[in-house]
Amino acid sequence: MKKVAIIQFPGSNCEAESAAAIRRNGMHPKEFLWNRSSAELSSYDGYFLVGGFSYEDRSRAGVLASLDPILEIIKREAETGKPVLGICNGAQILVESGLVPGVSGNKVAMSLAPNRRQVGEHLLGSGFFNDWCFVKSAVDPDRTAFTRHIEKGDQLNIPFAHAEGRFLAHPSLLEEIMERGQGVFQYSAESGNIENHFPTNPNGSAENLAAVSNPAGNVMAMMPHPERTPNGNAIFSSMREYMERGQTHDSRPLEFHVENEQVEERSVSAGSVTLPVSLIITDTTAKSVEQSLRRIGFDVSVERRILWELEHSDFPENWETELKETGELFNSNKEFVDRSDPGDPSKVAVVCVSPTDDLRGKRVLETLQRRFHLEYPSQLNSSVLWILRFQSAELRKTQLPKVLSTHILHNPVSDTIGELDPEAFLKKV
Repeated sequence: MKKVAIIQFPGSNCEAESAAAIRRNGMHPKEFLWNRSSAELSSYDGYFLVGGFSYEDRSRAGVLASLDPILEIIKREAETGKPVLGICNGAQILVESGLVPGVSGNKVAMSLAPNRRQVGEHLLGSGFFNDWCFVKSAVDPDRTAFTRHIEKGDQLNIPFAHAEGRFLAHPSLLEEIMERGQGVFQYSAESGNIENHFPTNPNGSAENLAAVSNPAGNVMAMMPHPERTPNGNAIFSSMREYMERGQTHDSRPLEFHVENEQVEERSVSAGSVTLPVSLIITDTTAKSVEQSLRRIGFDVSVERRILWELEHSDFPENWETELKETGELFNSNKEFVDRSDPGDPSKVAVVCVSPTDDLRGKRVLETLQRRFHLEYPSQLNSSVLWILRFQSAELRKTQLPKVLSTHILHNPVSDTIGELDPEAFLKKV
């Protein structure tokens, strides 16, 4: 009986239903904690990265786990042809690690961005959502390790439960993914039609993507949960057959070239006001990012602030007090406006990460206008400020580009990044 390691990080869950799905499809599941000796992993025939909230989704879903040393072993085993299935948070880990979609060097080339529930031009909402959906196979059965028992065009009715499940990529990469049969499953209506709007597409994924594989077809990132219902059995029985027969595919990397990012200076719009917000209590997200970077080899301390940028032609004198009382931009019981100086700019970098699709800013702005009837701001943007303190100016110069290249602070597909002059947010106006 083929052995499948169920990989668990701190915060992972779904191990019980995952083990049940593996077992009922003729395989032997074994829970494998992230802190076990990674050398033991090579004795397994396949790997399952489960759902949940690895490392509490700190920084963003899946990224800290993707930088864990155990992923290097999984990458190595995947290169030998062993199957790797990532569901929900497991899919986020595979995307953040670059195993999916599998461009040269496993560079990060996709994002699983926050859900966007939309009909036409109307944004209904974002954030966590769970329901049942139909997913339709878009590939021939032998294209991947997970579709052997599923005909092209067959549908599965399975549940989903996630907040960040929107597959995004550069248009030319998406085109190549679909042409090469790596867009394995697509969200579909019960009729089988591919309709790119809510509720058929529950999160706004490009091309209605519900699952994407690597070029060889032995690694798949899937957002819905086939392990939670017998309706998803064919995915697991396919995985078993693949392991038994040892079939492999052409594993040429995708031709898409990931350009090196240019990190430029970031400014605040003229006429804008800012609210930089820090936690009163310990910021565990910043601490976790700091620990991960130190484990990789960077001697750096990390602080995080949320930056709100507000635009309007004429702010009232009491604008900050009035916004504080709404409780929408920050919770005064655990957060405060923090305009303290980050420190010596020769040794300190203030990195501003902004979502290309700022759903949070749009949601809060709508609430301020409709619920609180405020006439300002006319525009509201949210970003994250990462304040990185190095031991010397030389370390700042040499290590900052390497820190940013880990993508621990941002996803290059769904975020923009730049260095911000502290003067831009230290002043109240």
